[in-house]
Amino acid sequence: MIEELPDIPRIYTALAQWLSCVVFVTGFNQRCLRNLKLLGICALFLALQSVLLVTTSEASGSLWLLFMALSWILMFAFIFFSCNIPKIDACYYTVHAVVLAEFAASLEWQIHCFLWPLNDGALLYSIALLCIVYAAVFVGARLIIKHFAFRDAALYITSRHLLIVSLIGISMFTISNLGFLTTQTPFSGHYHREIFNIRTIMGLCGLLFLGVYNFARREMFVQQELGAVQSILRSQSEQYQHAKDKQEYINRNYHDLKHKIAYLRAEQDPIRRNTFLDSMEKDIKEYETMFKTGNPVLDTILTDNGMRCNENSISLTCVANGALLNFMDVMDICSVFGNALDNAIEHSKQIADPERRLIHVAVFSKLDYLVIRFENYMIGKLSFEGNLPTTTKLNTKYHGYGLKSVKYVSDKYNGTMSVEEKNGWFVLQIVMPKCNIMQ
Repeated sequence: MIEELPDIPRIYTALAQWLSCVVFVTGFNQRCLRNLKLLGICALFLALQSVLLVTTSEASGSLWLLFMALSWILMFAFIFFSCNIPKIDACYYTVHAVVLAEFAASLEWQIHCFLWPLNDGALLYSIALLCIVYAAVFVGARLIIKHFAFRDAALYITSRHLLIVSLIGISMFTISNLGFLTTQTPFSGHYHREIFNIRTIMGLCGLLFLGVYNFARREMFVQQELGAVQSILRSQSEQYQHAKDKQEYINRNYHDLKHKIAYLRAEQDPIRRNTFLDSMEKDIKEYETMFKTGNPVLDTILTDNGMRCNENSISLTCVANGALLNFMDVMDICSVFGNALDNAIEHSKQIADPERRLIHVAVFSKLDYLVIRFENYMIGKLSFEGNLPTTTKLNTKYHGYGLKSVKYVSDKYNGTMSVEEKNGWFVLQIVMPKCNIMQ
């Protein structure tokens, strides 16, 4: 005798889909309970989801698939309009929400049918079971998913990522619901309890597959980002060594001036004398770009970038107590000042008016904090991804890590980094506690 078990009530499915979306909506909107507009959107989509599924509860076969697809479109719309994220991101998280909803609805109803096979449980007990199972699944999912979906906004989602999670979601849904559509395949269950088991297990497998994929994608992203930051650090260290050698050359030339002056006095050929004077003038101009801040590493970096600024008609000014940086590792100083000045110089070169090619650097102490501040006149407006401005370079795959490496150093010394646009100026500021200086 075939054991006939009741199907999942459509209102249960609608509630599971809505709660699954809420998991992501609340993750992207931390203050959603204070946002009346967002609460209104949530209520609207709960009503739409419920009406759609309840009014089509008698549909079967291809019509059932059509109405389920419409419910997924509603889930996408809910996430997209509530979270202010790109469409591809909304699709990506919709797939996760669909799999989560399928698992939650299937698990709850399987437990319900185990306790009350003929659906003869008291209404109060049924509602209590629904609340307990849904609370456990969705609260647990909220705590787990936030470590993947919400913590790293820089985890860019591509069409390839969307394709992979879509294949996982479609495969899970197809296998888990195959028994409800037809029993004429080798993979279909023939009894309701067997079909429920398959559906719940496949839902759990789908969540596990998506979790593993997200974890692997995040680890790969972290490794790529770490590699890029380390590459920048090595590059800055090499630039520092080059600048140091260049500065020593300038020092030697400067201290040889007395010999050059003696040569000029003895030189009778005016053409050769003028050529030599031009060479001396160039050397002196390079020496004028040298900075004396009290930190030899900072002096070298500022001097090297000062020469670059001279070559591009950029005015670089600096008021810095370099001794405050003596606690920092050489590589970290190179990373912070090298990357910040690189960005400022590259942007200043794009400004047509030389009078507006201005860069200012400051290092000072304020109360119990060390402040490192970079300012440069800017054109255009800043756009942000997370807390960092987007790169203006065409190849975003290999650029945009400069500020990330600066933030990495700031975090290393328990500091904070901020970026803002202020009255037409780009301002990058790092604030570190003074306790670092005493270490």
